[in-house]
Amino acid sequence: MTQLEVRDSEKLEKQDLDHLWHAMSRHVEGGKPMIAESGEGAWFTDLEGKRYLDGVSGLWCLNLGHGREEIVEAAAEQMKRLSYFPLTLSHQPAIELSAKISELLGDSYKTFFSNSGSEANETAFKIARQYHQQNGNPGKYKFISRYRAYHGSTLGALSATAQANRRVKYDPGVPGFLHVPPPYSYRCPFGEEVTNCDKVAADQIDQMIVWEGAESVAAVIMEPFISGGGVIVPSSDYLQRVAEICKKHDVLLIIDEVVSGFGRTGKMFGFMHSEGVQPDIVTMAKGLTSGYLPLGATAVHSRIYEKFKEQGTDNHLRHVSTYGGHPASCAVALKNIEIIEREGIVARVARLGETLLSKLHELADHPFVGEVRSKGFLYGLELVKDKETKEPIADPVIGEIIAKCKEKGLIIGRNGDTVPGFNNVLIVAPPLSSTEEDLQFLVNTIFEVFQDTK
Repeated sequence: MTQLEVRDSEKLEKQDLDHLWHAMSRHVEGGKPMIAESGEGAWFTDLEGKRYLDGVSGLWCLNLGHGREEIVEAAAEQMKRLSYFPLTLSHQPAIELSAKISELLGDSYKTFFSNSGSEANETAFKIARQYHQQNGNPGKYKFISRYRAYHGSTLGALSATAQANRRVKYDPGVPGFLHVPPPYSYRCPFGEEVTNCDKVAADQIDQMIVWEGAESVAAVIMEPFISGGGVIVPSSDYLQRVAEICKKHDVLLIIDEVVSGFGRTGKMFGFMHSEGVQPDIVTMAKGLTSGYLPLGATAVHSRIYEKFKEQGTDNHLRHVSTYGGHPASCAVALKNIEIIEREGIVARVARLGETLLSKLHELADHPFVGEVRSKGFLYGLELVKDKETKEPIADPVIGEIIAKCKEKGLIIGRNGDTVPGFNNVLIVAPPLSSTEEDLQFLVNTIFEVFQDTK
């Protein structure tokens, strides 16, 4: 760095500390923030010129990596042609993207666009309640989600989020949100003697609907694979069973694909790992644009939308998002999907997730690793102090592992601020376009750090 560059860097660091409020971060007096300056592929470079492999894709969203000129050009061309237009009316990119989403989901859906995953889920909740009202079931207003799950940070989405640490000092939440145990075989909520934890977990949803009264339950919302809550990966039978339960009780199935959508798990959408499942509502964001511009989407099966066609003062969806479905964001999403399909990204993730990245499963032999869970480019390493008792490892050890990876040029994550005492899962979720060399560097670095961790 030149002397001028050093002064500029110091100025930025001071402005950061004085004015910028960082997400999910405790205040550290005099701390030195990591400031990214540029990015290329799966890597970014900080102000000091050090390169890092982004092993968590930003916030699980940078699926195609930095510097895709096609995507940048799609945004620029669209903004030159039509810089903004609200979806109280319509524009071409939103029309084409909504049609493409139906094609990808394998059925007929109507899509409402917003700006984020949180907003996509908020929209889903409103649609579900209104649908039941207009379908002759006005008492159906409750939502069932699972402990450990994350569905967003706005108040309704946070109410569906069953992570106690996220809700401290923000409760009480929105009424009508209920939580059931997750399909978590490693720490089966129903006891270690239970041999089919996934089935029992699904049956708990059935039981809650019965106990609450099916006439009061509007929907079940779930990720196909719990991501931020610790990468909990159930069997394909689990989601099939949940879908059957929802259908039996006339309860809508909302699948949150914000993290798992657009190839992350080796299928275009995570629910597609469970044969025969067709959700009533699918929410998405993150990988929809690979993070290049904000965009959320709530895709509603056309069968559900039928009830919103009925005439009446209040029968349409009285919901709006000023920037939802922004023309440039939709153009970016279309280009992003085009690249995913053209480059065979989904099949590539399925292959490399089970070959090169799967070497991470060998870490299960390490004394601090209780279990390695994965699906595609989504990996969770649950760390324990003792393999027999499964006591979670101490926070400083996890912090040390993450810091050592960072020193070696690799950024990985953890399930921070989720469940009290159980924030002990390291998360690895690299860009889907990562080269084989990138992935080898990731695996080698993690192994090196674990070899030095005793």
